[in-house]
Amino acid sequence: MPRKARQVECSEQERAKLTALANSRTEEARLVERAKMVLECLSGVQIQVIARKRHVQPNTVIVWRDRFAQRGTAGLQDQARSGKPVKYGAEFRNEVLKTLELPPPARQACWDGPAVAAHLKTSVDAVWRLLRKEGICLCRQRSWCVSTDPEFVAKAADVVGLYLNPPENALVISVDEKPSIQALERKTGYVQTRSGRIVRSYKSTYKRHGTLNLFAALEIATGAVHGQTTLLKRREEFREFMDQVVAALPSDKEIHVILDNYCTHKKNDVWLAAHPNVFFHFTPTSASWLNLVEVWFGILSRKALRGASFENVQTLRKAIENFIKAYGPKTKPFVWRKREVKGSQLRNTIVNLCN
Repeated sequence: MPRKARQVECSEQERAKLTALANSRTEEARLVERAKMVLECLSGVQIQVIARKRHVQPNTVIVWRDRFAQRGTAGLQDQARSGKPVKYGAEFRNEVLKTLELPPPARQACWDGPAVAAHLKTSVDAVWRLLRKEGICLCRQRSWCVSTDPEFVAKAADVVGLYLNPPENALVISVDEKPSIQALERKTGYVQTRSGRIVRSYKSTYKRHGTLNLFAALEIATGAVHGQTTLLKRREEFREFMDQVVAALPSDKEIHVILDNYCTHKKNDVWLAAHPNVFFHFTPTSASWLNLVEVWFGILSRKALRGASFENVQTLRKAIENFIKAYGPKTKPFVWRKREVKGSQLRNTIVNLCN
């Protein structure tokens, strides 16, 4: 006598979900097939008949019937599998990071992927995967500038305070010079690379036609820029530029000038005595990045100087003057966004950064 098949029961809500899964056109085909097997079991069809109809073994039908009985439609999903054993786990990660703390191999200045793989006698691809996962770029470099000024905090607070909370009835300007701007003449244009991308290009050889210096003053409140090009950048040129800037500003207001520690900015006591409404504020040593006019110099370099060709110094001067003139109507103040101003600390080990 044949054994009696196990009877499976379910709620109307569960049967409706099962029916929807069996009739779905978007779910995975294996889930749809399993749902149809279970529906036929619920209808009382024999296991052998279902197996022949679905072209599977009877045990397969029994497995999905029992899983549905235990967990409902959720039981028709594949269970988690252990998968292939981890070959490059936490121990491998620690070995790579520890290797990067060692002196680099002979005849190399620093570690790279192949050198790490050779040292550990492992796959270079595994090393690269780990480095990418950890966000470690062995070939990319960044320079840093750490201020050693003992009065860094006081000077930085003074400068940032002028940005964020300037004195009443006063103007704050940021002044600096961009020295030795070269008038280079060379061919420029566009080329198509082997990958099909079009990039800007310039010829490697060029002609030098001299240099210019640019003095610039940025009004913090409005973003307006005053500029003057000179052949020299002595203290005399700096004072002449400041005379022009002060003459263009209201005489009934205090003028606070932010400067770096370049020699031409110092020893101007006689000039300051002749302009009692002007006050100089110096950034900390090796912290000229606190001077906001440096941001404008970056804009000038990107938009008017980089990749350009100048036949002579006069052409370079004209390009700078035209850019300042065109920049005027679009000026807007820069917003100081640095949350905290303090001396940078260099981390000398990768482990300190990754853990």
